[in-house]
Amino acid sequence: MLPAAAAQAQTPAEFYKGKTVNVLIGVGVGGFYDLNARIVARHIGRHIPGGPNLVPQNMTGAGGARMAAYLAEVAPKDGTTLGMIPNNFPAMQAIGSEAIKFDLGKFQWIGSPAPLTGAMTVWRTSGVTSIDDARRKEVLTGASGRGAESFSMPAMLNEFIGTRFKIVTGYPGGNEINLAMERGEVQARYNFWSSWKSTRPEWLKNGDIRIIAIMGPKAADLPDAPSASDLAATEDDRRVVELIISGTYLGTPLAFGGGVPADRLEVVRAAFNATMKDPEFLAEAEKLRIEVNPVSAAELEAVVARVLKTPPALAARARPILE
Repeated sequence: MLPAAAAQAQTPAEFYKGKTVNVLIGVGVGGFYDLNARIVARHIGRHIPGGPNLVPQNMTGAGGARMAAYLAEVAPKDGTTLGMIPNNFPAMQAIGSEAIKFDLGKFQWIGSPAPLTGAMTVWRTSGVTSIDDARRKEVLTGASGRGAESFSMPAMLNEFIGTRFKIVTGYPGGNEINLAMERGEVQARYNFWSSWKSTRPEWLKNGDIRIIAIMGPKAADLPDAPSASDLAATEDDRRVVELIISGTYLGTPLAFGGGVPADRLEVVRAAFNATMKDPEFLAEAEKLRIEVNPVSAAELEAVVARVLKTPPALAARARPILE
């Protein structure tokens, strides 16, 4: 066994040569986070000095909190375990959610393929074509459970925009909610606009779904969909809405759980940046209809820091929605 001093003297290339880097995913196979994590894992390894093998692993439970807790508390701090973090977790930490038993301020952020535009979506047979219709008519909306974005986003619209979404919980994930919409069990769900384009392009082509409100960054190809922030009645309401939707600016972020040596952190960040420009990666992303508009580690850090400094009064108003 090498002495500790010799181990510390290893270059990142020496350390990563022959290593396996696990990429943890807190949701099931086939969803949008899973798709994003796997495409990055397929390409980033050749940009990390030493050429390690990247292996995606799904670790479900508590909406991704089980995976993030493992990353923060159990996983090795040597740069061999990454996680794709649910982007609503910083806001949940800011409001004091008991589900977040780790400090996202200590996570070491790597990057995200793109920010995300959230999309409140209705099925073609819902009888709803606008946010005003959803204010007048009760709409059954599928969700996995409290704390999940599929629950918090329609709940936020009910509280601050005056919609009448009746949230039906208990679905394991987005694919099951999609099936429920097809069967007529529910008429709506929250999803990311990028996810619809990559996972259900045929629904968009056929007019099966309609976007009646967006959350987060504006989308050039959704010019007529109103923004939830703009729909808020008061400035304080708008600030609470912005806290709730803050995760959209993070996209699908990759991070270490903290404690990884600085030189390894920097080479993995550089590898992520190189991957986002890699022709092979970009070709596959285009094929899978995955948007690439990278969010840097510094940008992720800035968003997380801002969210974690949310004034207590605003956090208190968001807490019933996010928990």
